Amino acid sequence: MLRIEIDGEPPTIDHFAPGLLANYGHFTAMQVRDRRAKGLDLHLRRLDQANRELYGKELPGDHVRALISQALGDDVRDATVRVIVFGVDEPSVMVVVRTPYGSPATPQRLMSVDYTRPLPHVKHIGGFGQIHHGKLAERAGYDGALLTDDGVVVESAIANIAFLDDAGDVVWPQADWLHGITMQLLERGLPTRREVVRLTDLGRYRGAFVTNSIGVAAVSRIDDVEFTVDGPALARVQAIYDAIPADPFD
Repeated sequence: MLRIEIDGEPPTIDHFAPGLLANYGHFTAMQVRDRRAKGLDLHLRRLDQANRELYGKELPGDHVRALISQALGDDVRDATVRVIVFGVDEPSVMVVVRTPYGSPATPQRLMSVDYTRPLPHVKHIGGFGQIHHGKLAERAGYDGALLTDDGVVVESAIANIAFLDDAGDVVWPQADWLHGITMQLLERGLPTRREVVRLTDLGRYRGAFVTNSIGVAAVSRIDDVEFTVDGPALARVQAIYDAIPADPFD
């Protein structure tokens, strides 16, 4: 399944190519179930804030909701939806509807790389560095890349990462990362704290997990550090995430 609309209309080459070739813009991604999405208010706020920063103008949430609802049509209830705002001067809003995804079935293995995203607080398009390091990690036998800054853990290439201390409490790295929607949702219902996490200190944590638009996934390895998957602790995190109500588009 693939459905694309730009500003509520079928895409044309004239509309599609100039803006995307400039490789400038921002986006958000969400999982839609029964025409609802968790943290829809946060997704709309993210788009509006990024639009104000990159283009100097607001992006009304009601407008975005209407574009998503239209792109889903009357027949699609479950999907992966990506809203991409692109263009150099005058932005266009593209809604991409694809097959829904679920969290990885197996724990993730991450390879650390010394790389951080430019303008990290914005979920912007043009993630060449993330994709490149992710592919290098996969070629080395890992599932993805863990971005670090001079040995300080930041985020994974496509997700936030959290660690479990000896008491089972959740620790997010203190760094310049993207404040992910799933991370924000979990912070609402799960006691957490932030602290600087260094690669040299990974052994003092009992576990780790990553969060992004497809949910929560355990981490079993970072470089040569192995983590035992803490089933009860991760089940508690998953239960809190599952209990978060989803918001309708209509």
